[in-house]
Amino acid sequence: MKEIIIQTKKLTKTFTDGDKQTTVLKSIDMEILAGEFVAIMGRSGAGKSTLLYQISLLDRPTSGEIVIDGVDVHDLSHEERTTFRLNKLGYVFQDYALLPDLTAVENVALPLLMQGMDKKHAYKRSMEVLDQVGLEGKYDSIPAKLSGGQQQRVSIARALAHDPAILFADEPTANLDIESSLLVLKIFKEIHAKGQTIVMVTHEAEYARTADRVIEMKDGVIDGK
Repeated sequence: MKEIIIQTKKLTKTFTDGDKQTTVLKSIDMEILAGEFVAIMGRSGAGKSTLLYQISLLDRPTSGEIVIDGVDVHDLSHEERTTFRLNKLGYVFQDYALLPDLTAVENVALPLLMQGMDKKHAYKRSMEVLDQVGLEGKYDSIPAKLSGGQQQRVSIARALAHDPAILFADEPTANLDIESSLLVLKIFKEIHAKGQTIVMVTHEAEYARTADRVIEMKDGVIDGK
């Protein structure tokens, strides 16, 4: 039986704007198994990206519990959360989030260097994962010289370089054409087949079907619960 790699209990997130409070996540109980490919779907404002940001430690919930890979992350300090993200988690964003002045291989290598890996091995590993996502020969290209689809594949390579326990993807195909989107999903399917846990937010039902399981969100709760 597969282990639970992400678990939330009564997860709540409320945003405050002056006197106005908006609760975007309403007491979410959820489990994701190691090795699962889960798609989180819902209309705009349903809370899907907010949920991803809580369980990926990019934001802090208002209340509730989150356990990731056996660690109760509520108890972690700011520095410990940063280290946990760097070592355990990988991120792919819809806007690629690449550093514009760095080449593809430098962008991918940066998290490895931050972990303390020496430059020679960091660049070797970076070229391996760039090859894995079909970017052979693009090592020295800066983002401006790459298409949107290629930039997203650099982002995926960066997220995978340190073999994360979990890969989080927030609308990874939102800015891509159909061909590039299908290529990104093909890469996700390939790495999932090798055992990678993936949690992906998408508004495209067709793309969500790539996943093992779809979590539907509606008005801050998991629909169907």
